Amino acid sequence: MKITVVGAGAVGASCAEYIAIKNFASEVVLLDIKEGFAEGKAMDLMQCASLNGFDTKITGSTNDYSKTANSNICVITSGIPRKPGMTREELIGINAGIVKTVSTSLVQHSPNTVLIVVSNPMDTMTYLAHKVTGLPKHKIIGMGGALDSARFKYRLAEALGAPISDVDGMVIGGHSDVGMVPLTSLATRNSIKVSEFISNERLDQVKEDTKVGGATLTKLLGTSAWYAPGAAVSGLVQAIACDQKKIFPCSVLLDGEYGLSDLCIGVPVVLGANGIEEIVEIKLSDSYKAHLHTSAEGVKKTNSLLDV
Repeated sequence: MKITVVGAGAVGASCAEYIAIKNFASEVVLLDIKEGFAEGKAMDLMQCASLNGFDTKITGSTNDYSKTANSNICVITSGIPRKPGMTREELIGINAGIVKTVSTSLVQHSPNTVLIVVSNPMDTMTYLAHKVTGLPKHKIIGMGGALDSARFKYRLAEALGAPISDVDGMVIGGHSDVGMVPLTSLATRNSIKVSEFISNERLDQVKEDTKVGGATLTKLLGTSAWYAPGAAVSGLVQAIACDQKKIFPCSVLLDGEYGLSDLCIGVPVVLGANGIEEIVEIKLSDSYKAHLHTSAEGVKKTNSLLDV
């Protein structure tokens, strides 16, 4: 199983590290445009192998896409990260050009790959990948909901005073501060609805804290987060590589599901060897439906800025 990660920055390197540590891939290729950067990160990570007990081979390359040939899964993390005060949408001017070049170059060398898009604004960059690569729609996946859901579970566990392993919850919708739809009424602690343990007011606070989860970290760190994004990507990669049939919320191209079409937005999907095995349509309350459709309008507005 060969995995390529484009972008050897904090998110890309974190993603490569988690994939290697989980020890399910034979090879991870890190690629970056900066001379020697991916090679250095790969060497540093390989020097962890004996310490962390993995046999995955990690190699680095400076912009040589021939090294990525025949990758089963390709991950795009390249692009500029957010700075404090920036929205993800403000990155579109630079990142659209990068994602267009990277995605077409990857597919040229790995025509049967599954593509995972991480670059922001993620829903729009995933839509762009559909427009420029010609890959089947089940083979292009945007990573946002898995990360947002992890942040949701962190905030739920904090509010409950519970271990995170006890908590389950999901965020759908756009990967933006206003577009996220945390499904608070469906969240559970060990199969019991969290509303049995905490007040609606506290649950609303959890929702709001989740929606600004990325912005909170950007303000603290001075740039975008990388550990949880890398871990979220590695979860999707493992589900596909190991044909796990796990459900994750992912940004996927919709064609009538949830009453939406011709855009990529976060909804629950089953991930397996073919990429998106199934889009799961859950019954949503009227308020969740309205929020999802408002989120979709925001995504479409950002999509309209694309030159495709």
